[in-house]
Amino acid sequence: MITIGLLSDTHGFLDPKIFKYFDTCDEIWHAGDIGDPAVTDKLASIRPLRAVYGNIDGTPLRKQFKEHLSFTIEGVSILITHIGGPMGSYAPNVRTIINETKPQLFICGHSHILKVAFDKKYNTLYMNPGAAGNHGFHKVKTLLRFKIDKTDIKDLEVIELGPR
Repeated sequence: MITIGLLSDTHGFLDPKIFKYFDTCDEIWHAGDIGDPAVTDKLASIRPLRAVYGNIDGTPLRKQFKEHLSFTIEGVSILITHIGGPMGSYAPNVRTIINETKPQLFICGHSHILKVAFDKKYNTLYMNPGAAGNHGFHKVKTLLRFKIDKTDIKDLEVIELGPR
């Protein structure tokens, strides 16, 4: 079993409260719009990090991270990207990757809208952790924490860090 801390859209800001919530995590995943390499450096200093770059991320982050990340952990296939599009009507390039990789868990950011739902059309659990930074239209900074136990995704927690 592995515990995951999931965030997105930090836009260069790392709320200190994140560390108390991610202290029990085995890995941290960042779904793009990192904003500053110092953000991922700090996250990687406390836990193993998997991340993708987002549309605001410059050359240093684009050299360090991929646009799409596909992997399997604990028997669950995962796809992470920043701009996925709305659940069920994904961006064309993302639809292609979903059809090729058939992830059981699809994670994206970009919208700043927290959403977790099962997408019957693509037979995948869709997760968008909202936004953990101070930039954007969201009112509350959010994260997700969950466990992957063999093929089960469970114990999902929505964490509100407070107003942006």
